[in-house]
Amino acid sequence: MNVAIISGSVYGTAEEVARHAESLLKTAGFNAWHAARATLQDLEGFAPDAFLAVTSTTGMGELPDNLMPLYSGIRDVLPAQWRGLPGAVIGLGDSSYGDTYCGGGEQLRELFGELGIREVQPMLRLDASETVTPESDAEPWLEAFATQLKG
Repeated sequence: MNVAIISGSVYGTAEEVARHAESLLKTAGFNAWHAARATLQDLEGFAPDAFLAVTSTTGMGELPDNLMPLYSGIRDVLPAQWRGLPGAVIGLGDSSYGDTYCGGGEQLRELFGELGIREVQPMLRLDASETVTPESDAEPWLEAFATQLKG
């Protein structure tokens, strides 16, 4: 099963989590693929069977700049071949920002909904004010995600 991992990061933490997820999913037997600055053409060329999105949140709950070109490209096209595929989101944020906490992750959940991607696991929220090891904090959730994909 091809699992496409898309990520958006400001300081690199979300990319680290995405790379760690790629490694764990490969170990679990998936053909996982992550490219930090993937394009829509890259994704379509990979022919994903499932999606994982990992993103931090910037400003007033927005997506990082490095994810915006891909996000906009997907929204413009809404590829029909992805309808019904499984997916999930890991959102990184800081709960001290209140209402905008993990807003980038929420935007990707909404996009997945528009695409018809089935959320197979609730969004994981990694709180920067509570964790210094988001990669390892994500491991139990990623194991459960892998189990859902095999299901």
